[in-house]
Amino acid sequence: MPKFAVILPAAGSSTRFQQAQNRKKVFVELKGRPVWVRSVEHFVNRDDVVQTLLTIAPDDLEWFREKFRPNLAFLNVELVPGGRERADSVQNALAKVRDDVDFVAVHDAARPLLAKEWVNQVFDAAEKYGAAMLAVPVTSTLKKVDANGHRIQQTIDRTNLWAAQTPQVFRRQLLMDAFQKRGTFNATDESQLVEALGQPVYVAPGSPLNLKITTPDDFRMAEVLLDILPKEKGFKSLHPFADEEPRLW
Repeated sequence: MPKFAVILPAAGSSTRFQQAQNRKKVFVELKGRPVWVRSVEHFVNRDDVVQTLLTIAPDDLEWFREKFRPNLAFLNVELVPGGRERADSVQNALAKVRDDVDFVAVHDAARPLLAKEWVNQVFDAAEKYGAAMLAVPVTSTLKKVDANGHRIQQTIDRTNLWAAQTPQVFRRQLLMDAFQKRGTFNATDESQLVEALGQPVYVAPGSPLNLKITTPDDFRMAEVLLDILPKEKGFKSLHPFADEEPRLW
């Protein structure tokens, strides 16, 4: 069985969310459990995941360890100081990945709405192709606007356009090579760095439910969507702070 490590970036400033909530989005409780916990849980109980790393802003590390001590005592998660940008945080965590790991998955800590079947699909695709990510076809009409964000300049053809999601999964050495050649380039996702090597990245169909919490409106949607995620029947979470219902993956 291939071995996977999972990196969950959680060191961002959450500027848009904090302006309304005065808290970072990944630390807020989503129906009784912090967002980051709900994201981590999709991986820590998998037999093929041997290492889970969570990046936290250095200024938050001490507070985080104390605030979430009960969660950290139960979850097998390694904390890694994050960097200024997302790519810096991932690079810091990548340096801590074990040598015996075959694949590295990167998943936004602010994407708590996963299902086991989606994770299985992208892990399987990564095993087959070496690099894969969850994504969904773009269904809305896309408009390019001017610098002021008001006047439409162009309607973009959405044919063959997909919206990137996470997890994004790569052979460990491939991702390491991509970051070694990154330089000062501030990629918005890991796939962009791998693509820059000329390596193909494949899409595994995701779901619109797998949203990233960025704004308070996203959080309100997540509260509703949490209850309609695909459920794995007959499975009960062992987490001490779990919901009454079966796990939603």
